[in-house]
Amino acid sequence: MAPANTPHLTPQPASASSYAGKAPVLASARAGNRVVSVGDFGTVMLSDGGAFRQAREVPVNSTLNAVAFVDEKFGWAVGHWGVILHTQDGGDTWTRQRIDTATDRPLFSVHFMDRNHGLAVGLWSLVLTTSDGGKTWENVILPKPPGGGRGDRNLFKVFGSNDGILYIAAERGTVLRSADRGKTWTYLETGYKGSFWTGLVLHDGALIVAGLRGTAYRSVDGGKSWSPATTNTKSSITDLVESGPALFGVGLDGVILKSTDGGNSFVARQRDDRLALAAAVVAGDGSLLIFSKRGLVSAAER
Repeated sequence: MAPANTPHLTPQPASASSYAGKAPVLASARAGNRVVSVGDFGTVMLSDGGAFRQAREVPVNSTLNAVAFVDEKFGWAVGHWGVILHTQDGGDTWTRQRIDTATDRPLFSVHFMDRNHGLAVGLWSLVLTTSDGGKTWENVILPKPPGGGRGDRNLFKVFGSNDGILYIAAERGTVLRSADRGKTWTYLETGYKGSFWTGLVLHDGALIVAGLRGTAYRSVDGGKSWSPATTNTKSSITDLVESGPALFGVGLDGVILKSTDGGNSFVARQRDDRLALAAAVVAGDGSLLIFSKRGLVSAAER
């Protein structure tokens, strides 16, 4: 199925709304001690430890799928229409660095190593890299996957390690690895055939990726070999976050996961309302904030 062509789309800024705090949230990140969440209708919400407030200026009202910060000021958000937004004031105001109104090829994830070097990934193996803070973006063509076929897999989450190695969690059990800031990529064989929606490098260097039907895989050798984790859920996992010695996950059907053994196994609990959970972030006070299609829904245990 080809992407929709809409050559006459005119981007509109996000609207201020008293209901913005209840808008669906798809991702969240820390900007210093500030928490920044993004989601539907170009909504960006900010909290400095208290109630959330809406960002003052967002130049698009399209869905924002991901957000990332390198420090308390510099951040990027990505979403539908291949949009890339940039902030230099911790998320209060945003400028548009990229948009493709002719083809809705959404970006699903963004990651920056520093204020200059970053990448964004999305639909059908779309990989964009920058070395100038997003002033210009270069399209990277992925190699053909093992076994042949086109490099057209949807790329859902890009993340990195402290030593600069980059990874992408994707569909069809795919994990990709780059050691040169995203210029070239290799495929890592996990043995899984479903989609990975999220991933994380833990403080001890272990890799964990998770996604459909509560599936999670773990690697302790940089992705050379993988083993399945015990999640005790069949609900799809949407986000992972590390908090001290614990690893948390959230997912569909109101599922919240916790691991105290580095992601080998998880204890699962379920909200009574079974609300689909999309994102989690550790706040400045150490509490775990959880977001859903109704915005912030809870602060879980530390």
